[in-house]
Amino acid sequence: MFDPDELEEIRASKEAWHEEEVEPVLDRFGERKETFTTDTGGQEVDRLYTPADVDGLDYEEDLGNPGEPPYTRGVYSTGYRGRLWTMRQYAGFSTPEDTNERYHYLLDQGQTGLSMAFDLPTQMGYDSDADMAAGEVGKAGVAIDSLDDMETVFDGIPLDEVSTSMTINAPASVLLAMYIAVGDQQGVDRSELRGTIQNDLLKEYIARNTYIYPPEPSMRIITDIFEFCAEETPKFNTISISGYHIREAGSTAAQELAFTLGDGIEYVETAIEAGLDVDEFAPQLSFFFNGHNNIFEEVAKFRAARRMWHDLIEERFDPDDPKSKQLKFHTQTAGSMLTAQQIENNVVRVAYQALAAVLGGTQSLHTNGKDEALALPTEESVRTALRTQQILAHESGAADTIDPLAGSYYVESLTDEVEEEAYDILEEVEERGGMLEAVEQQWVQRQIQDTSFDRQREIEEKERIIVGVNEFEVDEDPEMDVEEVTEEDQQRQIDNLEGVRAERDDEAVDASLEALRDAARSDRNLMPYIIDAVKAYATVGEICNVMRDEFGEYQPGGAM
Repeated sequence: MFDPDELEEIRASKEAWHEEEVEPVLDRFGERKETFTTDTGGQEVDRLYTPADVDGLDYEEDLGNPGEPPYTRGVYSTGYRGRLWTMRQYAGFSTPEDTNERYHYLLDQGQTGLSMAFDLPTQMGYDSDADMAAGEVGKAGVAIDSLDDMETVFDGIPLDEVSTSMTINAPASVLLAMYIAVGDQQGVDRSELRGTIQNDLLKEYIARNTYIYPPEPSMRIITDIFEFCAEETPKFNTISISGYHIREAGSTAAQELAFTLGDGIEYVETAIEAGLDVDEFAPQLSFFFNGHNNIFEEVAKFRAARRMWHDLIEERFDPDDPKSKQLKFHTQTAGSMLTAQQIENNVVRVAYQALAAVLGGTQSLHTNGKDEALALPTEESVRTALRTQQILAHESGAADTIDPLAGSYYVESLTDEVEEEAYDILEEVEERGGMLEAVEQQWVQRQIQDTSFDRQREIEEKERIIVGVNEFEVDEDPEMDVEEVTEEDQQRQIDNLEGVRAERDDEAVDASLEALRDAARSDRNLMPYIIDAVKAYATVGEICNVMRDEFGEYQPGGAM
């Protein structure tokens, strides 16, 4: 970089510029705001950045070339020049038949990976005919009750040719077992199955609340999945440690980063305590971040995430495999930033958020449909969202060089600032006993709630402008198509479930569930028993109820 004398000259030049050029303009016209900050207000944005703002930056130690530690500039040496990110549109609604049709449509339109959304009953481990499922079947995603449903979803889709991400947490072991079973039916070697399960329960306690079991058994199930997949499905990512929902709940970028990496450390420590070697499972860990509005803050967050994960893993666990220290991540554009007002504006928002993810080096990307603030996206809006990625990949030039914003005084300075703030938050987490303790104390949740409250106040007082919502408003009564899940769709799913129960071998189901119960009472790995139950066509609800009986259900505050 620059030697000390040059840096001193640059500082002096900036001071002279401010005195001679800026102050006279400020006296006459002022500026738009008294203080400029990043989108979430974590970092103050200076008027001008110079080499003095990155004084002390060491290229090899702090950045490195792409594919080299500390991976700030990316985990792959050829970036997108070798292979583009996976275009993985999140989809799944109504019945398995409807979802299969949407998947074929997306693949025909050029999507390169599948991403599976489940309805709330499935996410909570209930069957479609359960009392708790009433009115929610197929609403937030596809209803999956048994292996029969998973077979329908992937009818005509070879699992050795696609990778599939499944946004499922508490029942992740069951849905993964179903995916493996479909692969077995198709004759696909388990070692060739590719994809990701979210499987991130700490985030559920923090931000989403679709948990079932208390933390201790939840961590046991997660560790069982790590161990099983390391041996059986080495190409399948066993967890997607998610900051996305933490950000959707209202966190800052630095909080998203700190709490997500903190969760990751907790999972690694738990697995090691259970007897696993870090190099057995760490290469299969993946992350899931939010793509928000402020391009530079998001790029800084993604770059800082890679560097922090490398340093944290190296310092704490000293793995031998370099892949254990590489942070790979999926990005979804910010659902909380979509507005019901002037929904066409959402197309623009999503495009900028996607650009930030690509400039930050994401491995896969979902772009939201413009109408998702109102309903499930239509085929037209899904196509536009996918085309946004394709235009970005093939027309914008953003994918032609690796980490194109590296060396920007602003971006490098902001990367350092986001990292520093995230480390400060992690230090406070450590003082509280780690992420699990901080979550059980509700401390993490309170930090996010406070930030969310402040943001809402800023919007209401117009300190933060949301185009079309609190400024630049128009009178409108838009006409648009929305996807709807009807009562007939829900009844069709329930009827299919009853048909499966009528045709299956009940003795085999009972035997498989009893074997699972015995395994849950022992320290044996649960995955083989769950796969056996799935193949007998035991339902999601039946399998989860066995574990509910043995493990209990989580209540905030630790009560069961």
